Amino acid sequence: MAAREYLEEVNALRVTLSAIEQVLNLPKLEADFKTLEAEASEPNLWDDPEKAQVVTSKLSRVQATLNKSNTIRRRLEDIPLLLELAQGEKDASAVADAGNELDDVTRAIRELEVQTLLSGEYDDRDCLITIRSEAGGVEAADWAQMLMRMYLRYCERHNFKVDALETSHAEEAGIKSTTFRVYAPYAYGTLSVEQGTHRLVRISPFDSQSRRHTSFAGVEVVPVVEQSDHIVIDEKELRVDVYRSSGPGGQGVNTTDSAVRITHLPTGIVVSCQNERSQIQNKATAMAVLQSKLLARRRQEERARLDALKGDNSGSWGNQMRSYVLAPYQMVKDLRTDFEVGNPSAVLDGEIDGFIEAGIKWRKSPDKFVGLNELVNVN
Repeated sequence: MAAREYLEEVNALRVTLSAIEQVLNLPKLEADFKTLEAEASEPNLWDDPEKAQVVTSKLSRVQATLNKSNTIRRRLEDIPLLLELAQGEKDASAVADAGNELDDVTRAIRELEVQTLLSGEYDDRDCLITIRSEAGGVEAADWAQMLMRMYLRYCERHNFKVDALETSHAEEAGIKSTTFRVYAPYAYGTLSVEQGTHRLVRISPFDSQSRRHTSFAGVEVVPVVEQSDHIVIDEKELRVDVYRSSGPGGQGVNTTDSAVRITHLPTGIVVSCQNERSQIQNKATAMAVLQSKLLARRRQEERARLDALKGDNSGSWGNQMRSYVLAPYQMVKDLRTDFEVGNPSAVLDGEIDGFIEAGIKWRKSPDKFVGLNELVNVN
């Protein structure tokens, strides 16, 4: 690529980044940061744990957005200088390095652009992901474990902290279910588009006749509840069971009845936790998960009522939102957005950014952020 083309691409990205910065409203974010930083520095902040949690959480998210935006801007402005030095020394490898940096900055700008589309009430929060095996027997259990690995690899690629809360292992292979928390700004808004039924078609490794099988696994994504959300749970509506943890574990985990299962009787929602050493810790974690699931249920009910009033007949995030085909051909296709790739191995290794980006844009109404999507080359 010639230097002129490099510089033209830099200029196009400057326009894109400026548009994104306007949507983010950086002056307001900087003002919010100063206000939140002052509140977080107050010596009596933790006298009110609920307020402290809200303040520190907001401060972390605002700081992360500002840092990301400022870093991208600085890297973008450095690229012409890198090109000038490389060309002055006639160093082809240095020019190539500048091109790689430009590609990295382009991807970072695309990620930041997608973040501007996450304006929902809970989009900026951490999230809880639950994966369950569905139809397909041992195949489905193995498929659920493959999906768990896919999301864990995605989080690893993005340096998202993950905390496994509960995993129920299947008898022959795979898992019946798992729940884990993802700690990252906008984790819920980003990963909520993964909710739905995922279908796998492949030659079964468990079939002695090597026949093709279809199996299903469900993915549920809910935002982590903060104390300020005030989801009131009546203890009389709960059934709490304790049992011995299963699967991998050490002394004090598999040797005592420390695992906790909580059933919310009015809704039938069941949550469990077995990763902590004590029953008290596991119960506290399970209650937090139950709070998140009840919040998600309340939001779904509210949305259903609004859709009924509006007469909304649009498609939902229902069954079979994505198909993964490993045989007789190889393809992964999202049935909502029609986004597809021909490399299932990469997808199952956590390269799902394209699906997430397409899902977020599909979910957002098309008249929002007009022209912003077209400013970044997505090919």
